[in-house]
Amino acid sequence: MSIRKSLVITSIDKYASLVVNIGATMVLARLLTPNEVGAFSVAMVLISVMSIMRGMGAGQYLVQEKHVTEDRMRAVWTVQIGLGVLLGLVVAGIAVPAGHLYKDERVRDILFVLAGNFLITPFGSVTHVWLMREMRFLPIALMQFAYAVTNAAVSIWLAWRGLGAISLAWGNLAATVANALVATCFRPRGHPWLPGVREVRRVLSFGARVSSSALAETLAKGSPEFFLGQMQSLTAAGFYSRANGLMTLFTRLVFDVASSVATTGFAKRSRESQDTRGPFLLSLAHITALCWAFAGFLVFMAPAVIRLLYGAQWAPSAPLVSWLAGALAAGAPVVMCAAALTGLGAATQVLRAGMASAVSVVALSALGAWLGMHELAMASLAASVLGTLAWLRAARHVIQFSYGELLAVLRRSTLVALGATLAPALVFLTFDSIEERAVAALALGAAGSALGFLAMVWFSAHPLRDELRRLLGKRANAAMPAQSGH
Repeated sequence: MSIRKSLVITSIDKYASLVVNIGATMVLARLLTPNEVGAFSVAMVLISVMSIMRGMGAGQYLVQEKHVTEDRMRAVWTVQIGLGVLLGLVVAGIAVPAGHLYKDERVRDILFVLAGNFLITPFGSVTHVWLMREMRFLPIALMQFAYAVTNAAVSIWLAWRGLGAISLAWGNLAATVANALVATCFRPRGHPWLPGVREVRRVLSFGARVSSSALAETLAKGSPEFFLGQMQSLTAAGFYSRANGLMTLFTRLVFDVASSVATTGFAKRSRESQDTRGPFLLSLAHITALCWAFAGFLVFMAPAVIRLLYGAQWAPSAPLVSWLAGALAAGAPVVMCAAALTGLGAATQVLRAGMASAVSVVALSALGAWLGMHELAMASLAASVLGTLAWLRAARHVIQFSYGELLAVLRRSTLVALGATLAPALVFLTFDSIEERAVAALALGAAGSALGFLAMVWFSAHPLRDELRRLLGKRANAAMPAQSGH
């Protein structure tokens, strides 16, 4: 499957799931309080470490391995099922102490429910990574859409019934079951069900380095809410989580699409000894233009977005969004760096960059949370800048691009972002209170941002212009037979 076709299928999957998630979030934001959301967010942070360790990098190993044998497949299955059982027991074991730590029994109950995820996930994950390796993104899309729909339906139903924070945990568990059931329908014939230990050392030698980096990244991402819940309150953690949720929307909309396709694409290029520098810089140009334009929009439109999506009770999240949007923009290059290095098998560089980035995030998050949730959002921006510098240095070491080439890419993306940000800035300055006129403000801001984005893509000769030309050319060619028929 070609890269562009893969991107189209993955995009449709992510966008469909995103629509479901946005709708569910809007409903749940009106059924659950900030304190209840904060309790669930803190519990998710506590198990995020185990979520990374449950595969021990076995999935990434399978994607990049040049010669897959039955023994290596059995080894991957062994690692995933073994760690799934072990970590499920660990999460159940920490549930009671965690409840005491936060002085909240809801955290304990949520962890007991989420422990079941670790027992179920391996039954879908092996099939998922094999489909990734083969670039069969349609079955993956069906698996992920089933997860999104089940999660939304169960969480909303239980929250409506008044179960509170644990509704989100049961929705998460039900979605994991649905994902695993769909995965079994696409499991290739001949894939072994019995585990094996013959190649486990080979799997772990690669996976340990990659998962260590992912572990560091997860600790870094979860540290703001963890520290905020401890140093301030669960309500403050809830407000921060809701603000960060808007960044997650873009991550799912663009970053996840680009990363999943790019990792397998770079792995394929590595196996076939093809050039990687050009595709890396091209991907970086695309991702930074899209991300920086979105971030610029959010900086000025945050109050209106929060009011429309979540309601008035979440208004304190709006100032946090502006700072976190800056952090999102600063961290945009990391997505392509991590995807390229993982796909190329540069596990040592992934580990070094991930650890350097994580140290800065955790340290600055602790300081920011101690001062307050607004200061924490500012600290996230500073940490994102430091992390990006570490990842770009690692990518340059492996891919061998020049700083001049990098600056040329970023300069054009900056022009595109400025064009996209102009209209939202004018709306923000013109409206007395954009949250009170959220629909009108967002309509004007979004339309102006889209026009500014397209105009600057065209006039700055950004690489996205070639994609637009290709898209318009295909539509013109598709219209010609219809016209000739008349």
